[in-house]
Parts: sequence; structure tokens; C-alpha cells
Amino acid sequence: MRTPLIAANWKMNNTVAESTRFADGFLPLVQDVQEVEMVICPPFTSLFPLREKLSPTRVNLGAQDIFWEEKGAFTGEISPAMLTDVGCRYVIIGHSERRQLMGETDVMVNRKLKAALQGGLKPILCVGETLQERKNNRAREVVKMQLDGALKDIALTGGELVIAYEPVWAIGTGVNASTDDAQEMIGFIRDYITKLYDHNQADAIRILYGGSVKPDNIEGFMNREDIDGALVGGASLEADTLARIVRLCIK
Repeated sequence: MRTPLIAANWKMNNTVAESTRFADGFLPLVQDVQEVEMVICPPFTSLFPLREKLSPTRVNLGAQDIFWEEKGAFTGEISPAMLTDVGCRYVIIGHSERRQLMGETDVMVNRKLKAALQGGLKPILCVGETLQERKNNRAREVVKMQLDGALKDIALTGGELVIAYEPVWAIGTGVNASTDDAQEMIGFIRDYITKLYDHNQADAIRILYGGSVKPDNIEGFMNREDIDGALVGGASLEADTLARIVRLCIK
């Protein structure tokens, strides 16, 4: 039985003061929740302040990116050890905004994924197609290529990887994939993981949906057999909204 996971991706939002204020509002609303695992991924500047707030609770801390080297002359980057040092357990890797805006390639995603796993972090690997790719009936082909590139030469032992299916056309647009579309693609991802590894690995990996997730649509996604939670963007910036999403995932 896979534990539902709700991961909040704040992107480039919330100052330190806003982050700690969010925690003060959010944590009391979910303090009794044991059935759903929760992760908050703030900007790097808020990681340490949030560690102080989250460490006594069941809410995990995550980062939005990582670099594959341990240390050195890599201006602006952050290593796995630096993330674990401030209390991170999770890290988002390969988000479409980084792929599109920062030129992140599958090779770079693969190196980051290896570094995260070797550094004791749980990666949330993001995959997903653009609207044009979907219109051209290439959604499965694109996601398969992303999985092949990201997981090249990576051995899994069970449950340490999370995958987030985020159709690019649904991120921040207010338009979400239908539950049928999401289940179809996430079911395809699970089947493909079976081919890359085995049934046990595919059954252990949690696969999330991401793309304009809100309280009024989360239940529909969670009612599908292969969807194990959500990577939540804009709706995660309000404490009461995120808490509602978490509670609606309790089965």
C-alpha cells in the first residue's frame, strides 16, 4: 500500500517571513494527519528557517533543485550535502520550468538524480509533455524518452524515487488534465517502470499528478488507482488551501 504524498512546490515565492508565517498557519491544520505524507519545497533562502518549524512535525522539507558535484567552483549551485545539512529529505528534479527556461537536459537530470540518491535524498522526478506534443500524439513517446534519460544507469532498491507527471500545458494555466488523461499517462509510466526494472519497483514507486491541482479537483485524481498524490504549485501558497488538499487525500 503506497502512502499518499502531497508535495508543495513554492517555486520563486515567499520570503523568509512569509514562509515562517505560512508554517505557523499550516502546521496546526494538519497536526493530526498521519495518513498522508507531506513535503514543502520552498526557495533555498527559506530552507533553514522552515527546518526549525517543521522538524518537530510530520511535515518534510524539500528543495527545488540540486547540483551533482559535492563542492567547488559552481557559482549559484547547491550540493546534496548542503540540502541534507539543513534538513531536506526530498528534492524536485527535472521540473519543466527548469527544462524550458534554464535549458536543463535529460543528461543533467540524470546526473542530479544520481547525486540525490547517493546523497540520501528522495528525488521527485518530473516528466511531462507540451501541448503540441500531446496534439501530435507524442505524449507517451516524450515521457518515455524523459524516463530513459533520467534513469539511465540508476539502480533502484524500492520506494526511494517519486515520479511526478506534470503535463506542461497544465502547469500554472488553470487548466488541468482530466482524471482519465492523468490516469492513462500515470498508468503508462508505472507499466514502463515495470519494463525498466520489475513489478516490485513499479508497485513501490509513488507517482504524483501535477498541474493546476486544487481542492475542487484533488479527490478526482486520488480516486484513480495509479495516482498516489500531487505536486502542488500555486494552490500550495495558501495554508488553508494546502491543508484542504491534504485532508481530501485521506482515504
